[in-house]
Amino acid sequence: MRNYTAVIERDPTTGTYVGYVPGWPGAHSQGATVEELRDNLREVVEMLLEDGEPELSAEYVGTATVRVA
Repeated sequence: MRNYTAVIERDPTTGTYVGYVPGWPGAHSQGATVEELRDNLREVVEMLLEDGEPELSAEYVGTATVRVA
């Protein structure tokens, strides 16, 4: 079992959830709910892993709040 961190965002216009695995081209999907998005991402990652283990070009670190005046 392998774990990959996905970034999930919600499009405020459509309400659709979109997600991607940072640094892994092609590892992205969308869904009407977070659960649907996770299922869709799992399918995409499984398909991409058929080509072998990825060499990620980036690593998820976290989020930060940027305060401006």
